[in-house]
Formats: sequence, structure tokens, C-alpha cells
Amino acid sequence: MMNGTNSALMNRTNSCEPVNNLANTFFIVLYSVMFLVGLVLNGFTLRVYFCVAQHRPSSSVTIYLKNLAASDFLISLCLPLRIMNFASNSTLIRQVYCNFGAAAFYLNMYASILFMGFIAANRYMKIVHPLGNHFFQKARAAYIISISTWGLLVAMTSSYVILSLLTKGNKEELPGMVSCDVLHSKQLSLLYKIIHSFSAILFLIVLMALILFYHSTSHRLSLAQRTQTTSSNSKKLIKSRRNMLVLVTVFCVCFVPYHLVRLPYAFKKSLFCSWSWFFYVKELTVLVSVLNVCLDPLIYFIFCKAFRAQMSMRRGVHTQQSSMQEEQTDTRSSDGWLNSLRNLKRLSVISVTRQTSVL
Repeated sequence: MMNGTNSALMNRTNSCEPVNNLANTFFIVLYSVMFLVGLVLNGFTLRVYFCVAQHRPSSSVTIYLKNLAASDFLISLCLPLRIMNFASNSTLIRQVYCNFGAAAFYLNMYASILFMGFIAANRYMKIVHPLGNHFFQKARAAYIISISTWGLLVAMTSSYVILSLLTKGNKEELPGMVSCDVLHSKQLSLLYKIIHSFSAILFLIVLMALILFYHSTSHRLSLAQRTQTTSSNSKKLIKSRRNMLVLVTVFCVCFVPYHLVRLPYAFKKSLFCSWSWFFYVKELTVLVSVLNVCLDPLIYFIFCKAFRAQMSMRRGVHTQQSSMQEEQTDTRSSDGWLNSLRNLKRLSVISVTRQTSVL
């Protein structure tokens, strides 16, 4: 009876999750590129925030940006395990990825989603309360919100990891390239659906808030332009709307496709088993969500003055070095011209002396 159950499980897995080596290679290559790009960009960002600009007092938006950079950096560190999951059929690698790698991956993904929402809320509060005297604009509130966010996500992820370890079955072999669903017990599958539902609610709240912030900022801008076209307030609103648009665009491009596909797949996987391509559509949306680690540095640049100042400083140092090299070249050329002039004078003096002696 047990063998029959395992056989049915394997057949269902194979039909729902087809093995396509070409598709696996495609995901391996793209994940590898994103891993390298995300590691370099977010590593540089963390260096700017925690090493170069640490002597400056942190504002609330800087605190959220630091946490966003940290979550993106941790996502990049999770990618090698995901790459190995595509590249290998090893049961051990798949179990390590499903029990720890996938949990850490999605923890940091939703950390990125929430901190992007906090950044948008903070910038909108800056428009509503330009003096910055509201409690939620203070650095203390940002620290409290950040710690609470990480605590909530870690608690959710820990419950998943602990239950997966306590209820894991003895699976000697797994067919082809499978997702982590085949390793789920009945209890873990229920918890998995609960966590996905809660995560989807968080995502929808952040998405609606971003759209609301952008719409409200655009409305305030239109009112300001009607009254005083060239006012400083109008210019600030234009900049705020542009920044909010960048944030909303990155958020929607990276995370909307994933949630449109992932939630139906989690609850009605058997419904899509006849569509062999739907599994790779789901994996493709996960890949697009990882693109967030490469696009977020654009958010750091437009929202953080310290980041822009560091980039300007690097350009200034490069320009200064180039000008110094040019000055050294000019000095050398001028020195060579003076030496040639002195040699000509010496030759002329010698020739005059010889002529005098002959006369």
C-alpha cells in the first residue's frame, strides 16, 4: 500500500512538473547573472550605508533603505541554492533547499515588499507633514517598525521550517526537477496555504497603498500647478511624484506577476496539472521577482542623498585624478620645452664664442 502511494505521488509530480533540461538551463543562467549583479550592487550599497555614511545621523527613510538593501543582499545569497536545485537531482540538495533555502528566499522577498511600502509611506508623510514632526517620520519609529517587520517574518518562516523538519517523510528518491510541494505533509501543506494567504494579503495592502500614495501625490501636484505654476512646492511635488512612480513601477513589474500566478497555483495545483507549461510560467514569475535585487539600487539612488553623494564623490575623485594626470603631463611637456630652449641658448653661446675667437 505504501509503495502504491509513493508511486501515485511520483506520477502526479511528474505530470504536474515536467522535466525540461533546456528550461532548467535557462533558469540556471539567468539566476547566475542575477546572483552576480545583485551581490555586487547590493554589496556596494551596504558598504555605502554602513561604512561610508555611518557617521551621519540616520533618517527614517535611510533606515528603511538599509533594511531593503539588506533583504536584497540576502536574496542574492539564497540564489546559489536555488540554482543547485535546478542543476541537480540530488534528494539531499532538494531537501536542504526546501527546508531552509526556499524559506529564507521568500522571507527576504516579503521583507523587500514591506520595506518598499514603508519607503513610499514615509515619502508621502513628507508631503503631508513637510516639517517632519509626525511620530512615524522619526528614526525611532522606523527602528521599531523595522524590528517588528523582521520579527513577524522570522516567526512565520521559523514555524514553516520547524514543522517541515518535524513532519518530513523518508523519501529516498525524487523524480526529476520538482518543487517543494512533494515534500509537504498534510499539516505542512495546510500551514503553507495559510502563510501564502497571509503573504498575499500583505502584498495587496502594500500595492493598494502605493497606488493611493501615487494618485494622491499627482492630485496635490495638479492643484498646486493650478494655483502657482512656478512655486517651490510644485517642484517638490513633481520630484515626489517621479520618485513614487519609479517605486510603483519596480514594485508592479517584479511582484504583481508572481502573485497573480503563485496563489492560484498553491491552492489549485491539481487544476493546472494538465497544463504542463504552467509550472514554468510560475517559475518564470519567481525569476521576475528576483529581478527586484537588480532594480532596487535605482530606488536607493533617487531616495537617498548619502548614496548620491557617495556616487558624486567617486566621480569627483576620478575627475580630480584625471586632472592631476593632465597637469603632470602638461608639466612634463613644459619642462621638456624649457630644457630644449636652454640647450638652444647654450648652442648659440658656444657658436658666438667660437666666432669671436676666430676673429
